[in-house]
Amino acid sequence: MEQLTSAKVTPADPPGGAAAEEEKRLGLRKMKLVALSFLIGATIVFLLTSWGVAHGWGAWAGYVRAAAEAGMVGALADWFAVTALFRHPLGIKIPHTAIIPNKKDALGDSLGDFVGSNFLSESVVRDKVRRVELSKRLGGWLSQPENAERVTSELATVVRGAMKVLRDDDVQAILEQAVVKRIVDKPWGPPLGKILAGVFTDGAHHKLVDLMCDRGYEWVRDNHATMLRVVSDRAPSWSPKFVDEMLADKVYGEVLAFTWAVKTDINHPMRLALDKFLGEFAQDLQTDADTMARAEQVKSQILDHAEVQKLIGSAWSTAKDMLISAAEDPSSELRRRVREGLLSLGQRLVSDDELRSKVDGWVEGAAGYVVANYSKEITGIITDTVQRWDAEETSRKIELQVGRDLQFIRINGTVVGALAGLVIYAVAELLF
Repeated sequence: MEQLTSAKVTPADPPGGAAAEEEKRLGLRKMKLVALSFLIGATIVFLLTSWGVAHGWGAWAGYVRAAAEAGMVGALADWFAVTALFRHPLGIKIPHTAIIPNKKDALGDSLGDFVGSNFLSESVVRDKVRRVELSKRLGGWLSQPENAERVTSELATVVRGAMKVLRDDDVQAILEQAVVKRIVDKPWGPPLGKILAGVFTDGAHHKLVDLMCDRGYEWVRDNHATMLRVVSDRAPSWSPKFVDEMLADKVYGEVLAFTWAVKTDINHPMRLALDKFLGEFAQDLQTDADTMARAEQVKSQILDHAEVQKLIGSAWSTAKDMLISAAEDPSSELRRRVREGLLSLGQRLVSDDELRSKVDGWVEGAAGYVVANYSKEITGIITDTVQRWDAEETSRKIELQVGRDLQFIRINGTVVGALAGLVIYAVAELLF
């Protein structure tokens, strides 16, 4: 691992790849030739005017020779300065030359410190995030239907990818351990009793009771023959048949009247007794040990049932198939709701100043937290990356990027040196 970390790598190629790099290389070579031509020109002028001065060309030749001489010095000095940035001039290891290869790591540290101090300070990042008005821009973008559809499609792609990456066995094990096991381990009696107590107190169960009463009455009404047969079968063998039929009709009529009364009278004693029983049952589930124990037994019986175990085992597979199907179908309810939710969110971000302020505050706080706690890690990426670069290749890459502009230093050095030499020679001639 240490060898991998310390291994030297080549800096990334500039945008555009090999073609762009070759274009930069040609431009650098051209500018080097231009800068060199200025030096050669100054040298030729110096040699020519030196010969002219020796053969009596006049005072003007001395001025031109001084300018050419100073231009040569300026060109050579600036050539040395520019070359010393990237390599040893003429291959001679003069101290403080080949600065970039030798000081690459220090430059990386300085660059990381510079970025951290000027771009990743908490105040700078917070101010930039505040002025960007990210929530307003995001809201305007999301409020466009085509953009909301695009985000929905991307989210669907993410969901499909996540579903395919996750291993079914691992997810199923997590569900069983983190969800099912916790549900099974907790007693069901008290929470179930509390829920039922709330339902019974609000009277939400009355519709269910009404349905049961309706079904009971309809069953008695539609099963006259069954009621007669039940009564006749339980009559004494010595009882006359017509007496059994009369008794059965009487019992049937009473049962039918009773079920009708229960069905139509909401204050019927049977209904009131049922309400009382249900209320006491809900209370017993929370306080009575025997009732809670029986609830646990029923829970165990339900969970141990083969069909329930099969349902628990296939829960993730079923949910996964549903999610994938919904994500792949552009007209699915899931995607429709996500799309509508994104549109609604975008419109609210545009029109709701309070919501926009909250979102901007969250984003600003998150950005500030990241910078305050992880700025060193972020700038460390710059430092570590530069340290891993090969020194020679780094120097070549940097020269390729900025070397063309640096050649103007050589050109300017020649021109400025020549002008300075001319001025110095002229002043000396005037004074002495």
